[in-house]
Amino acid sequence: MASTVTYGQLLRTPGAWTFLLPGFAARQPFAMLTISIVLLVQHTTGSYGTAGAVAAVTGVSMALCAPYGGRLADRYGQRAVLVPGVVLHTLSGLALTTLALTGAPLWTLFAAAVLTGASTPQIGPMVRARWAAKLQDSPLMPTAAAFESVTDELTFVFGPLLATALCTAVDPAAGLVTEAALTLLGGLLFAAQRSTQPSVATDKDGSLSGQYARVERVSALSVPGIRVLIFAFLGIGAVFGGMQVSLAAFSESTGNPGLNGVLYGVFAAGNMLSGLVCGAVAWRMAPQRRLVAGYAALAVTASGLWAADSVLTLAGLGLLVGMCIAPALITGYTLVDALVPAGARTEAFTWLTGAVALGQAAAVTAAGQLEDRLWAGAGFLVPMGGTLLALATLVALRSRLAPRATIRPTSLTVARGVGHRVPVTVD
Repeated sequence: MASTVTYGQLLRTPGAWTFLLPGFAARQPFAMLTISIVLLVQHTTGSYGTAGAVAAVTGVSMALCAPYGGRLADRYGQRAVLVPGVVLHTLSGLALTTLALTGAPLWTLFAAAVLTGASTPQIGPMVRARWAAKLQDSPLMPTAAAFESVTDELTFVFGPLLATALCTAVDPAAGLVTEAALTLLGGLLFAAQRSTQPSVATDKDGSLSGQYARVERVSALSVPGIRVLIFAFLGIGAVFGGMQVSLAAFSESTGNPGLNGVLYGVFAAGNMLSGLVCGAVAWRMAPQRRLVAGYAALAVTASGLWAADSVLTLAGLGLLVGMCIAPALITGYTLVDALVPAGARTEAFTWLTGAVALGQAAAVTAAGQLEDRLWAGAGFLVPMGGTLLALATLVALRSRLAPRATIRPTSLTVARGVGHRVPVTVD
């Protein structure tokens, strides 16, 4: 560690607060979605496997559609994507709630889940894209990535707690109904902040313009480093999904289902606290090496969850796992700015967010099946398997995470990611 940077410097960035506060409100429902679906569908069907499958369909749909929404936001502006998106998400979420409560056929739940996931607003990536546009080459970019990770985890401290409380103390449908309402209100408020959204890459007639006028549009997925990060983030999603189902099943097995929100809150708090520390430090170690080291720690701690035999042990392990997630997430998001052209950053961030959702969806399904067929807590085998597989991939392909050299564009055609500026490193 070389020095520290302050969050105060970051938050004094002109115009930052105009998108931070609405962004926090708009992303809060995201942390409520999966657990609300699991608790509602498990209540109406009596099966964690079925509940996990419906939640998984939502996650897969979001993972597949989010990058294309990010690409549209880069091209036409965030507001143009957000407004219709939040309206569709609200309607589909309410439809899913109604179908579950009325005992509709399972296929109708899956159909509603597809629409719910596909229309989930990607507020986090949009906020990160606004930071990238504001900071450009500033050494504060890693601090911004850490701040966003902490903000995400703050929502995951309160989101599951709120959803669990609503579903267990008010009504099984209250969590999903509240998620839909908050998405509509928060999303529209965030969309109204036009002054801070990144410049679009093209005019309405399709011609190149603005800060991207001399750079050919490329897909973020064409950058090798992004593909490696996707594998890493799939493993992180496996931790989130596996813990959501397994903590719910473990809490129910103790006779205190309301404990689920507390345990998940401890896990998220660990992530948030370590994120605060990571963002305040200027590291000497290169980000590629930091990512591998942090991910190794995550795999080791996640591998012990399945053996927890008491609430206190599980809470302690969950705290450690959460503390290991933040460094991996922060470093991965920081690498995006060095790997991806400016005109594809929102898409890149949504690929990573989508990878977390896809990993979460697969983990929810697998963990639900294990909980139904084996013992309470067997679903914790999923985070172990997911992180170990992702770590092996990350180690084997880590050379692809090296930032590309800066080459200034001289024409409208720019080769795969070349032409964007590499940020000043603080490592």
